[in-house]
Amino acid sequence: MKIEIWSDIMCPFCYIGKRRLEAALKSFEFSDQVKIEWKSFLLNPDMVTDPSKSTLEYLSETKGWSLDQTKLITQQVVDMAKAEDLHYQMDKTVVANAKNAHRVLQLAKSLEKGGAMKERLLKAYFTEGANIDDMETLVSLAMEVGLEKERVKSCLDSNEYADKVEQDIYESRMLGVRGVPFFVFDRKYGISGAQPLEVFEESLRKAWEEHVKNNPILDITTSDSGAYCDTEGNCK
Repeated sequence: MKIEIWSDIMCPFCYIGKRRLEAALKSFEFSDQVKIEWKSFLLNPDMVTDPSKSTLEYLSETKGWSLDQTKLITQQVVDMAKAEDLHYQMDKTVVANAKNAHRVLQLAKSLEKGGAMKERLLKAYFTEGANIDDMETLVSLAMEVGLEKERVKSCLDSNEYADKVEQDIYESRMLGVRGVPFFVFDRKYGISGAQPLEVFEESLRKAWEEHVKNNPILDITTSDSGAYCDTEGNCK
């Protein structure tokens, strides 16, 4: 069964939603048969990177809030994250366009390292205050999850995987996704937002029941008394 997740690296609720899904999967007996695919989504595709400015300052300016109001509002998100054992440093997060980070994520996906790359990018942004539009930073983060330095640099030095990012965004529009995180279970059930744990557990159960109904699992009985021939030409 596949779970597709549309998510942006700059979205605080995306990291929280990730943790809640992971918690639901821990208690799901068929979790080893679930594949997670991370999809790109850009909340602010035209954002101009400015590492000298924190996202708190950016929100204050764009929303028309005072800095104190901004800190008070974002503290609610920090507290929500803390409940999932995530430690946000909102005063350290910097204004950065996420397009290049998503291209690196797409590269990692092609190498079966999408999940690890997504986790590393989220942690770097929300906990470490990293500039996720800085080329050296992205190369370093990618190397930490096992990508080759020169391969990542060649990706960033070109426009590689930009089409994959746009394809994910286009697909999200076709599905009616208006915000992230957005979780799609086997193209049968959708969850919008970082819903409570029980919502993820219920959706996993329902999606799995539907998946098994459409993809029957063969129950194979084996014993020494059952004669058979194997693919090596041996008959027993």
